[in-house]
Amino acid sequence: MMRETVLVTGARGFIGAWVVKTLLAGDRPVIALDLEPDADRLAAVLEDDPTTALTEVSGDITDHDALSRVIADLDVGSVIHLAALQIPACAANPPQGALVNVVGTANVLKASRDAGLEGPVVYASSVAALGAERADGPPSTIYGVFKRANEGTAAVLWRDEEVASIGIRPHTVYGVGRDRGLTSGPTKAMLNAAAGLPYHIGFGGSFQMQLGADVARAFVAAAGSGFRGAAVLDLPTPPTDMASVIAAIESALPAAVGTITFDPEPLPLPAGPARTGGDDILGAFQETPLVAGVEMTIRHFERLLANGRITPQQ
Repeated sequence: MMRETVLVTGARGFIGAWVVKTLLAGDRPVIALDLEPDADRLAAVLEDDPTTALTEVSGDITDHDALSRVIADLDVGSVIHLAALQIPACAANPPQGALVNVVGTANVLKASRDAGLEGPVVYASSVAALGAERADGPPSTIYGVFKRANEGTAAVLWRDEEVASIGIRPHTVYGVGRDRGLTSGPTKAMLNAAAGLPYHIGFGGSFQMQLGADVARAFVAAAGSGFRGAAVLDLPTPPTDMASVIAAIESALPAAVGTITFDPEPLPLPAGPARTGGDDILGAFQETPLVAGVEMTIRHFERLLANGRITPQQ
């Protein structure tokens, strides 16, 4: 019988915090591993959720032996791997980015194999792994190069050593806790609007907007799928544009009308998914409509602001 405990690397990050919340809501024991000393993001996402099934561990995915000990000593049954440096950090320090994002992912895959875990390792790839002009073209950022390398590593480890894995490629994920990375602008606009402040988003064009809670459910579904192989999946949300995002913010907060602006320059990323399918692994993707997701996020921000648990960001 598969062990119930799920190890979440990068649990104090944005998607990590929503994955932890999703797992706890399903009564799954969670080992939250992170080097990030700041727990405010996880606390903001969880709000007052009970955390009796949550064990937090300080750990470094670049240390294979330490990672292996965590998996063995804490009786881990499956792994959702989200720890990574974002696009700006990788651009500023490519060697460190490669160590964390590429070597760290290889360590997670190998440590899971060594522990004999039955389920697939589920890891965060990214739409940045794809070329901006065509899917098989070169990635436009060094971060994307690292993510594509991880997809290749996972494919070879399945072929050679039968390490099962599922990579999921989110696009522009939004929600409480999204305060870092190239595509964090829409969420920061929602937070500033909730605080009664203006905000300028640094990109435009077309892109996929994906609510953090929805993306987290996809990761959790993948971890429990029992899949054997090496799959890479895009999430099938349709592309939208920045004008629609701002309209959703203004619908939730009429006082914000005219206070949110944006640059028209599109992201150097594909606007939509490169692949279809994956329902046989994840089940039907549960997408929250944009207007509803933005309103949920703003109401969540309003509660946090009222309780002094968060401050606006530029």
